[in-house]
Amino acid sequence: MAAHVEEEPDLPEEVTESLETFHEALGKVEDVFKPVLETSVDDLKEKMNPLESAKLDLVVAYAINSMFWMYLTTQGVNPREHPVKSELDRIKKYMGKVKEATEKKEASLRIDKGAAKRFVKSALWNPSGNLESNLS
Repeated sequence: MAAHVEEEPDLPEEVTESLETFHEALGKVEDVFKPVLETSVDDLKEKMNPLESAKLDLVVAYAINSMFWMYLTTQGVNPREHPVKSELDRIKKYMGKVKEATEKKEASLRIDKGAAKRFVKSALWNPSGNLESNLS
């Protein structure tokens, strides 16, 4: 049985341009995800700390739900009235929590220079008020 090849429908030029742009963007997305898709999730997570692992899980969940949002749109379904909206909101909430945890971790690693100066000054304090006499 011979394959039936359909002719391309006549589309307006702006639709054709949009489809070509979309096709190029999709190719870029495939290129970006290719290394991740060729590696098992277990291998990726082995090299990550728990915070990085949580970030990966959230990014994957957000990407999948975003693509489903786009699919619903192409099917004429309003995604704002679909449960996918609440799922995306839930993922965003957890992304905020992970961001807070990351910021707390980074803040604990920074040195408060003002506090360090006060600490050193109080350690070198002497009753006479002469700082240099403590250093000699």
